[in-house]
Formats: sequence, structure tokens, C-alpha cells
Amino acid sequence: MSLLQIENLSLSIHGAEILKQVSLSIDPGQIVAVTGESGSGKSMTALAVMQLLPNGAQAQGAIRLEGQDLLNRPEGEMCALRGAAVGMVFQEPMTALNPVKTIGDQVMETILIHNAMPRPQALARTQEVLTRVGLPPDRFPLSRYPHELSGGQRQRVVIAMAIALRPKLLIADEPTTALDVTTQAQILDLLKGLVREYSMGLLMITHDLAVVADMADQIVVMRRGEVVESGATTHLLRNMQHPYTRMLFEASGHQVSLPRAADPRPLLEVTEVTRDYRLPRKGLFGTPGHHRAVDGVSFALNKGERLGLVGESGCGKSTLTRAILGLEEVQSGDIRLDGQPVFAGHRPNLAVRRKMQVVFQDPYGSFNPRHRVARLITEPFHLLETPPAGSERQDRIAEMLTAVGLSPDDAGKYIHEFSGGQRQRIAIARALIIRPELILFDEAVSALDVSVRAQILDLLAELCATYDLTYLFISHDLRVVRTITDRVMVMQAGRIVEQGETEQVFANPQHPYTQTLIEAAPVLPDIGVNVA
Repeated sequence: MSLLQIENLSLSIHGAEILKQVSLSIDPGQIVAVTGESGSGKSMTALAVMQLLPNGAQAQGAIRLEGQDLLNRPEGEMCALRGAAVGMVFQEPMTALNPVKTIGDQVMETILIHNAMPRPQALARTQEVLTRVGLPPDRFPLSRYPHELSGGQRQRVVIAMAIALRPKLLIADEPTTALDVTTQAQILDLLKGLVREYSMGLLMITHDLAVVADMADQIVVMRRGEVVESGATTHLLRNMQHPYTRMLFEASGHQVSLPRAADPRPLLEVTEVTRDYRLPRKGLFGTPGHHRAVDGVSFALNKGERLGLVGESGCGKSTLTRAILGLEEVQSGDIRLDGQPVFAGHRPNLAVRRKMQVVFQDPYGSFNPRHRVARLITEPFHLLETPPAGSERQDRIAEMLTAVGLSPDDAGKYIHEFSGGQRQRIAIARALIIRPELILFDEAVSALDVSVRAQILDLLAELCATYDLTYLFISHDLRVVRTITDRVMVMQAGRIVEQGETEQVFANPQHPYTQTLIEAAPVLPDIGVNVA
């Protein structure tokens, strides 16, 4: 008998159809990956299993855990099952964890709330599961708070909470999307190890086939609330029948063709830049320590060149980005754009600042939801001495929206009326509207579906041909960096440990850290895929 059996599950919310006749099964010790774009119904299927559906939801069909139907279970019985028989790992660990409770208390709470064992045994089990997920108490005391851990370490705490009572079924909803490649590989290895060790079933939800290609036993492809294709992983990847599955596969390994850069001339020059942060005192009379986030970094970015910057979380990428933008003053070194210093004394040089723009990872979070698109994309006009007005302003808005593949009529809409990919197009339009000399893309496609990501990368290639873009592309996704940059720099512990032409660095990495990053990056296996 299957551990989890979903049969003909249909779901509507306030009359809107969300899921249509969804069926899948998971056996003990089996990993089943559900993949598809945002809005395909992946997460709603997982929430239906947990019976955590929003108000107004009506479900039909059957969801059976070891033969027991979950759809009609009273809430009290479902509370007893959640965390004990079924555990869930959410996408964003910082929002899944309570910021004012220690990691020990949060893991132990899962045990105590089910009255599984007395407190002394619960403490021992907490130490045991944290050790199992790679956070031994001798190195990571139970008294630590979530903000004292890295993103990967926080995700390990969430996994520890989910497995504290050794559930029969574990649901992981995009658990590695925001993680760098080495941490992602560690989390995937951890999940596979837990499945083997505890013989639990794992329902893995992801939008990226490459993440689960060598991990899942079965793959279920969803589109618009329906299962369009499913089967054993190797067989499905070799014999993809549905056009949507083929599209997802091709988008996962999408390549773009960048136009040749113009004759090189230095635009951005970073020379021996160092940035330290002060650490808190370890005692009342102790001397404050210092953390060196950027350590003697030097590089040059030429006009019309596309430069990538890769490295794990905490390597100094974001600190270096803020220094280039003039948002953080450095202790030593020099940053110049077109020969002019980014800092004028201890203040940002506004004459230089107006020549740079940035595109952030989360487009929705970087916009004011109360303003219309026309106002949002013209925000950089405040940097100009004489901003466009009247018909000139309207013409510039229409030109930029058209350039990024949107309609001039979209200027009157609000940001919530757009999809994630469309919002990122609007963010790019905002960055382009004052024709900056340099654009910094900070993880600009990391949170997007593979198909939307492919569209944004194609857009960047087109804009490079039209506007001769110069950009610094910061990302932990090596597949994206490989296709969208001319040169790449690898950063570790505040230093640039390797740099060179992108294809040369990827094909023949010299530094051990670069080799580790490339080996950790998920890739679609070359198994003679039939996509015809």
C-alpha cells in the first residue's frame, strides 16, 4: 500500500478552479518531485495534503495517508498529524522561524506540543536531530537565534523541526530556491540521506528540473492545476511526451547569444577596496572585533562588457555591490566610474550615482504598491538635474515599457496586476529609463520560474544589442552566469580568487573553490533526451 495516495483531487477557492483531477502516489523511502511554473498548483497540492487550505476552499477527491482519508479529517485530528506523521519544509526559512525564539526552543516545541516525550528526553531529541542535519550543539548552541545563522543553516533548522518526530511523509516546498549552489547541494544531499535513513516518503516541490533530475524517483509535471505528465525520472526525461514538459526542460538549460562588446575602454575601476564591519564586544571590557567583508578587491569593467560575480552567501558580494553604488563607504581603496570617484569625501558623488542603476532580486518588494507603473519607473528621474516633463516624459515611459516587452498602456496599472516576470521587466525599465552607464543586477532572476527566467535572459541579450548595456551580474546560479556574461569573477571570503573569460573559467577552473562551486551546481543529465 502506498504511503500517500492522491486520487482525482479537484480544488476551487471561492468558485475559482485551482486543481483539476490531480493524482499521484508516494511509497515509503520514495522521492516524488512535483514540478511546474508558479501558479501550476504545486504548493496548493501540498497544502491540501496538510489541510492548510485558505478560507473558501472546497476540495473533492481523495487524499489518503496509509489508507486514511485526510480530506474529511476534523481539524483536531489534523493538528495531531501535522508535525508527527507529516512534516513540511517551507521555501523561506526566515519567515518559517520565530525570530524571538531560540533554535533549540523551536525544534523542541514540535516535540512538546505533541506530548511525544517528557522535556528532558525532548531536549535530547532536539540535540540529536540538530546534529543529524549538520548543526551539532557544540558548534551551534541551542541558545542561538535564527538571525545568527546563515540561510542554509536556517533551512537546516526548519528541516530539524520537520523531522523531529520522524514523520512518515516529508513535504519540501522549494527548499533550495534562495540558496547558493554549495548550500543547495548540501540540503539536497541531507534530504536524500533522511529519506534513506528513516524510510520516509518525500514530496519535493520545485520549478527547476535540474534540481531533482538526479534526486527524484518519480517526476510529476503540473500546469494550470493539472498533471500533464508523470513517470519514473529517467524514463520521463528520455521520453518527454507533453510540449510543456519539453519547454521546461529546454528552459532549464536555456542559452542566450550576447552581441559582441565594443572596443574595450575602462568604465568601472575598483582598486584595492577593503570594507570592515565592527563586531560586538565579547565582554564588558573587551575590545570590539572586526569582520573583513571585502578584502583588497581590484578589478576593471569595460564599457559594453557584461561581468559576472559569483560566490556563496557571506562571501562579500552584496557589500561590494553597496560600495560600488556609493551606499557604503570603504575603509581603503578607490572606486571610480568613468574616471570619477564614487565618493566625494565621505558622501556619495551624485554626479556618479546618477550613472548607475540596480535591479533587485525581489521586484515586488522593490516597488511601492500604491503607485502606478508610470511613477514607479520614473523614480530615477530625481537623480537628473533637469528631469523630462510633459510629452517628453510620456514618450520616455512608453519607449522603456516597449523596450522590455510590455505595452505603453501598462503605465496606468499597479504592480500587483503583473506576474513575477512582468514585474522584473518593469524593474529593468526603471533601471534603463535614465540611460545609465552601468547597471547592477543583484540576483535578478533567482526567484523566477525557469521559463520566465529564460525570457528575462533573452530580454537582456536584446537590450545589450539595442542599448549597448554594461552590467555587473551578481548571482549564485552558475548556469545563468555562464550564458549571460563575457567575464566572470569568483569571490570567496571577501577576495576575488579567480577571474577570466566566462567560458574559460567554467571549462577549466583553476582555483579549488571555483571547482567546488561548479561541481555543486545542479545540471540536467545528458541522457539522450528525446524532445522531438
